[in-house]
Amino acid sequence: MVGTLVVAACGSSSSTATSASSAGSASSASSAASSAASSAAVAPASGSSSAQTSGAASSAMAPTSASGPVKGKVGIILPDTKSSARWASFDAPLLKKAFDSAGIASDIQNAQGSATQMATIADQMLASGVTVLAIVNLDSASGAAIEAKAAKSGVKTLDYDRLTLGGSASAYVSFDNTKVGELQGQGLATCMGAGAKNIIYLNGSPTDNNATLFSAGAHSVLDKITSYKKVGEQAVKDWDNQVAATDFEQLFTAAGGKVDGVLAANDGLGNAAISILKKNKLTIPVTGQDATAQGLQNILDGTQCMTVYKAVDKEAAGLASAAVALAKGGTPATTGTVTDSTTKKVIPAVLLAPEAITKTNIKTVLAGGLVTYKDLCTAAYVAKCAAAGITS
Repeated sequence: MVGTLVVAACGSSSSTATSASSAGSASSASSAASSAASSAAVAPASGSSSAQTSGAASSAMAPTSASGPVKGKVGIILPDTKSSARWASFDAPLLKKAFDSAGIASDIQNAQGSATQMATIADQMLASGVTVLAIVNLDSASGAAIEAKAAKSGVKTLDYDRLTLGGSASAYVSFDNTKVGELQGQGLATCMGAGAKNIIYLNGSPTDNNATLFSAGAHSVLDKITSYKKVGEQAVKDWDNQVAATDFEQLFTAAGGKVDGVLAANDGLGNAAISILKKNKLTIPVTGQDATAQGLQNILDGTQCMTVYKAVDKEAAGLASAAVALAKGGTPATTGTVTDSTTKKVIPAVLLAPEAITKTNIKTVLAGGLVTYKDLCTAAYVAKCAAAGITS
């Protein structure tokens, strides 16, 4: 039986729920995939309470050489279509392009936010004779169970985007997620300025290890500024933007409306907070992540002060390199390690560098190809794009 290499991405560290953030994905993702090299800027290691990273940063992402041919087919299970536009719009086409370029067939499926469905898909792929299984979990418990079942079948696993605590992955490909939070904290501090400031923290899902890292990174920056005060904090279940709007409104009301800044973990949560702020006729600094079209438009509007850009094309290329290395019987080239806080196991990792985006460098995102001029500069934003120096 022909083996199948399974790559399961089961959770979102980021979310958006706007049509704008989903726009123009297939063509721009394909373009980005064409330009994605097997090397990319990799972030320096940084620690966190949930996963410690170590090792010298390197741009190498190509797999170590292996004499054998690529064995099997790549199965890719993406997490959902609700928490983030990226999974269906960017990761799916980028991963297919990367594996096609590597000369290995791929099967890309989506668990639609269901851990049960993800387990079912994984079981089907394992039964079909997979050789490698890689996941980014919807939650660590269900992800670890999938990896344990794979291990019993002699199947190697990879974690994509999110570390599975208590899991058994051979390697982890993601961004330096603690650094993401640090950039958000630094961005909010810059936007708010000095003096007494009240902050509401709108964090990602409590079951998402990445959300834990984002929060830790942000707090490591903002908690050191003694004039800043936390007046509310909430982890948003499943990164659900509608839930986020309700959560934020409750926090805002509890603070008596006396809020000077919002540390929102991604553009979707940030947009939810902005909707409540608009309702209360208030404009204050709000952070984000993912550099979605919606988030960038909010930046052009002046309702969001920054976002964090993560080059998904490079992450997809990194996963493809690691998966192909395992499929050839080799070992993926990595740039450092992370430590699973549950098992204390040290896991080889490739951690890419995130980048802070403000109105002054939005062009960086467009240059990456994941958001196009057409996506961003719709009729309502042509003038604002031009004012920001974005003309094509």
